[in-house]
Amino acid sequence: MSKSRKMKKIVALIVAGAFLVISGVALAEKSSPQCKKERSQWMSGDFHQHTLYTDGSTDFDFVMGKNNEYGLDWWANSEHGGGINRDGLGHYWDDSTYYPTNPIKGDVATSGGHQVMWRWQSLRDFVFADILDARSFYPDKRILSGLEWNVPSHEHCSTGIVARDASAISAFEYQFDKNDNDTSRNGEATPYGTLEKTNGYIYTLVNGVKTVTGKPYPERHLDSVAACSWMQKQYDNRLIDNGWIVFAHIERAGSWNATNGGGYNVEHFRDFNNAGPDVCFGFEGAPGHQVNPFRGFGNTVTCTDNVCISKDFGGTYGGVGFYSAKVGGLWDALLGEGRRWFNFANSDYHSHWTAGGDDFYPGEYQKQWVYVDDADRHGWFSKEPRRSMNTIANALRSGKSWFAMGDLIDSLEFKAESGRKEASMGDKLKEKKKIKDLKLTIKFSSPAANNYGDKPVVDHIDLIAGPITGKIDPSSQDYTKPTNDGTMVIASFTSADWKKDRDGNNIIVYHVKDLDTSTYFRLRGTNLACGTANETGPVTTLPSQDYCSPLPDALMGENNADKAFADLWFYSNPIFVYVK
Repeated sequence: MSKSRKMKKIVALIVAGAFLVISGVALAEKSSPQCKKERSQWMSGDFHQHTLYTDGSTDFDFVMGKNNEYGLDWWANSEHGGGINRDGLGHYWDDSTYYPTNPIKGDVATSGGHQVMWRWQSLRDFVFADILDARSFYPDKRILSGLEWNVPSHEHCSTGIVARDASAISAFEYQFDKNDNDTSRNGEATPYGTLEKTNGYIYTLVNGVKTVTGKPYPERHLDSVAACSWMQKQYDNRLIDNGWIVFAHIERAGSWNATNGGGYNVEHFRDFNNAGPDVCFGFEGAPGHQVNPFRGFGNTVTCTDNVCISKDFGGTYGGVGFYSAKVGGLWDALLGEGRRWFNFANSDYHSHWTAGGDDFYPGEYQKQWVYVDDADRHGWFSKEPRRSMNTIANALRSGKSWFAMGDLIDSLEFKAESGRKEASMGDKLKEKKKIKDLKLTIKFSSPAANNYGDKPVVDHIDLIAGPITGKIDPSSQDYTKPTNDGTMVIASFTSADWKKDRDGNNIIVYHVKDLDTSTYFRLRGTNLACGTANETGPVTTLPSQDYCSPLPDALMGENNADKAFADLWFYSNPIFVYVK
């Protein structure tokens, strides 16, 4: 570590120490409201954020500090693959005053007049050391190593690998990132197999000149599927402790076609999940960039007669992409197969809105909550960091998770009961005959104030249910069908429907009678009343797909922080109930 960086950390430590002396108890409670009784089993986090290592505007240490300041319990440094010309403090890799010996390996390439370092190297040789440093600086946090993968034939994807070092995530980036054109490691033997480029391109060398040729887009897609298979293989063979592949801002590039590629269609998520069911298990339904003028996406959205159009399907709807916000839409199509395909949120922080950017800091607006089971008994202050990080990846995979905007809620429990059988988010409840009385219980709370100084208040919570009809064979014409037409809002609850327990939690109990078909159940909630002009649709007769639905955010005009904090939502992951 450089002297300047050491001094920076010493100053930060003094400031942090003073802050903790003044408000340590308050900060601990802000970090995890539910840790008071359960040793922080529910933990909030963010796994998609950027620093000066790629296209972020602030340095690595600053971003780590913001994660901590806004009360996150865990986070992952997850930023772009490819070739980058600067380090995490903004120094150019070829700056001889800072790096007397050029540290760059691999094929020579330049950007902005400076030589780039391929991301496989910076992940392995520099970023991981910074992550270890951050772990020691924030010993009660769990900080993971990730990558925003540039997916062949598609958009971006948040990935992460838990291992003793960064060699595995480095090998993943080198082989599969479509923006990494380095070929210097081809044929290299590693614990994960011999490395070869599988990133949608063909590389040929003639008379010392490298030629890069793109494969047809369907073949590029197959390379992206191969990446899921590769990580699944490493996980199965215990060459990595854990890993995840969660696709990012999935609507932004629009639909995919075989001529030009593009974003993601439902069949792609099915392909990915089939190839890596234990590592490829979800997407970011609520994108970052929530202060973007078009709320979460960079695409211009135009609205005529309340119909909004853009390549990203009309922008976001209550800050959530179309694939998740539409009841009976693409996410429900995946859940209707019984796929363990879960929904997440992130900050995608690059630059704060007060500094000319379009982002909130990690944890400032969106939080991803996961239920962490420390079955290895290493606990919160684990002496074995790999095991500790492992529990976060397990929690993401489990589906025991939910996300909220603007701390609309800071705790959520959702469970189903049939007799003595019980299941919560991500779980399966199975019965061999019709369930005469399925009891659903929702327990939630909201904080006294959020990071905008407001007291968030839930107006209503919708209970959404859809039929589970089984996994679709790739040869079926329904494999490309992006809807689950039987999914409906079956009930909606306001403050008149919930009671408070002695701890101040709000409790809702709902009974589903005579359930004779396999069904999943999920929740969404908001601070907005039904029929709010340009924000929520009207009350309709239940069950309904359109009940009080979030409307395109573009109807409110250009977005800003005030508007984002006035329009809050939370989404749970599903409970699967099977009836034979």
